[in-house]
Amino acid sequence: MKTVCYSDDINLLSYWQESLENGCHTVDTLEQLFEVQGSIVIVNYQALEGDVAGVLKYLTSQDNKVLVLHRIPNIEIAKKVLAYGAMGYGNAMMRDHLIQAAIYTIEDNMIWLYPDMVSELILDIPEQKKITDLDAILQPLTKKEKEVALLLKDGCTYKAIAQKLGIMPRTIKAHASHIYEKLQVKDKISLAILLK
Repeated sequence: MKTVCYSDDINLLSYWQESLENGCHTVDTLEQLFEVQGSIVIVNYQALEGDVAGVLKYLTSQDNKVLVLHRIPNIEIAKKVLAYGAMGYGNAMMRDHLIQAAIYTIEDNMIWLYPDMVSELILDIPEQKKITDLDAILQPLTKKEKEVALLLKDGCTYKAIAQKLGIMPRTIKAHASHIYEKLQVKDKISLAILLK
């Protein structure tokens, strides 16, 4: 898919173009943006001229997949832009590997959030499972995987879990991968929904 970038900030556009492996096509006006179809569209939240809902709904109606980037990201705005049809939300100045990860995730028709926000979103999921239900769900896991799964359910990051358990973050990632596979979920949010 073609990637199209829109912002009223020339420095952001330059940064995004440098960050993307295959570059991106830029548009200068909302009128040009509204002509884009069947693309991944990266937009600067501040450039949406006060009609975030209208712009996002229109872009998605044109078979676009939208990634909204914001200089000052927060979870409440993330929830709103996702509700309006965006498939991703993050920091406008995040490192290039995160921008690329967001693009790949969105290309695969999955939702992408800035990593720090995933933990915040997980904390918003209400607890509903009884301990016996939780034990039954966790039954296929090893003791260490159960421990990691419960910490992931509570919104802990891989790094925080690694520090808490005194093991390397890459070991936590390996455990998480096994947990996702055994419990047939795709990511931390899916796991949290299953376990809460």
